[in-house]
Amino acid sequence: MERLDKYISSRGGYSRRDAQKLIKSGCVAVAGEICRQTDLKVGEDDEITVNGQAVCGEQYVYIMMNKPAGVVSATKDNRDRTVLDILPDELKRRGLFPAGRLDKDTEGLLIITNDGDFAHRMLSPKKHVEKKYIAKLDGAITEETIKRFEDGIIFSDGVKCLPAKLEINSETDENVGIVTICEGKFHQVKKMFSTCGLNVVHLKRISVGNLYLDSNLPIGCCKSLSKLDVKQVFVGNIH
Repeated sequence: MERLDKYISSRGGYSRRDAQKLIKSGCVAVAGEICRQTDLKVGEDDEITVNGQAVCGEQYVYIMMNKPAGVVSATKDNRDRTVLDILPDELKRRGLFPAGRLDKDTEGLLIITNDGDFAHRMLSPKKHVEKKYIAKLDGAITEETIKRFEDGIIFSDGVKCLPAKLEINSETDENVGIVTICEGKFHQVKKMFSTCGLNVVHLKRISVGNLYLDSNLPIGCCKSLSKLDVKQVFVGNIH
């Protein structure tokens, strides 16, 4: 159980002060009754609304975004729109952040959450959580390229990547590859191909673990993930 103002602040996307103002102004209802008591003890089983909109009772939320190009994977940025800026109002709440990052011009699956432990487990190379991408290149993928990915690409500065899987997308052409990695170094996929003499023309992440981007989710749109969806993140790995 926790105070009503804290509950609304942590789950409803409001500051503590704004939550208190909403309660005192009669905008908050508990079990269908207007409540102006900021320190009322409530729990996840209580039905709480703000201006008629239900407040999610879950402490942690997980959102799938089909990230568009042109927005940055950050909580705020002085120059560009962020993934939090384009979240629909009904999904916004305090404490959200992107779990990992996609480059500004990279599209596809991005998970937004307020669960730091989940993000840490998902991103830790020790957990070997696979991230799968479709990459369109300016040249053909060769068997040598595939072998170099398997052996672990070494960048010019001496940094070595963990072994990765590269497949030619037979449904399209030899200039399109499916890349599976289990770490997330800065610009990693692009730099791996660049080391092999290929430039990435378009990059899209399609899965994290066994959680795949919803094919019916338009670019720039989001949806809430279920507990079962979240568990899929930790199913399947390279090793």
